[in-house]
Amino acid sequence: MKSATAARLLGVLTAPLLCGLAACGQAHAATAGAGAAAACTAPTGPYQRQLEKALDRPVDGVQSEADCAAIRDLQTRHKMSRKDGYADLGTYRTLVALQARPNPNAAGHCPVRASKVTCVDLDRQLLWVQQGKKIPFPATPIRSGRDTEETRPGWHTIYWRDIDHVSTIYDNAPMPYSQFFDGGQALHGHPGELFDGGGSAGCVNLTVKDAKTLWNLLAKGDKVYVWGTKPGTRD
Repeated sequence: MKSATAARLLGVLTAPLLCGLAACGQAHAATAGAGAAAACTAPTGPYQRQLEKALDRPVDGVQSEADCAAIRDLQTRHKMSRKDGYADLGTYRTLVALQARPNPNAAGHCPVRASKVTCVDLDRQLLWVQQGKKIPFPATPIRSGRDTEETRPGWHTIYWRDIDHVSTIYDNAPMPYSQFFDGGQALHGHPGELFDGGGSAGCVNLTVKDAKTLWNLLAKGDKVYVWGTKPGTRD
């Protein structure tokens, strides 16, 4: 793929980071304290401590109005599905991706090759594509296989692509932009809620928008590398 096209793909997924996460939290908290913003009343969420830490808020695991305003500002700036200041799984997963984007392979778990490698990090529930030192598809939240149906680790190859695939096993479930890499497991779009706390039947789910962008980047024969363990699974 030409560099200009790769740059456009990167731009689709990477919203401009108008300020650092901690700076955003501090700035919005100050604004909320001055009474310029509407009251934020979302209760304490399951990922309260993680978001407080990232936004440089007092880490006590208890929602305050300033915490809520800082989380809401993060959600709004990055166009998340909810924008009410609640520290839910979706906000946390998006935060993990934003933090990883400058150098998603810092730990070196995904092998670097001259050709494209789709890296699937089950530990952090992230996917990105790297080609040498380039990242043509940035770190993006995913949903992998649930307990007993885990996404299989190791090297895989995309062997079949079907843009409008419908599952023949799971009640004709739509699987848009499917790219199959191992025994029925595929990278594909998930039209429903990606952050429902559960898992897939082994496939790597992305938002439909992200799956479409990935479809336009990859091709049959491209490599996929999977490692780690999805939180909440045994294997």
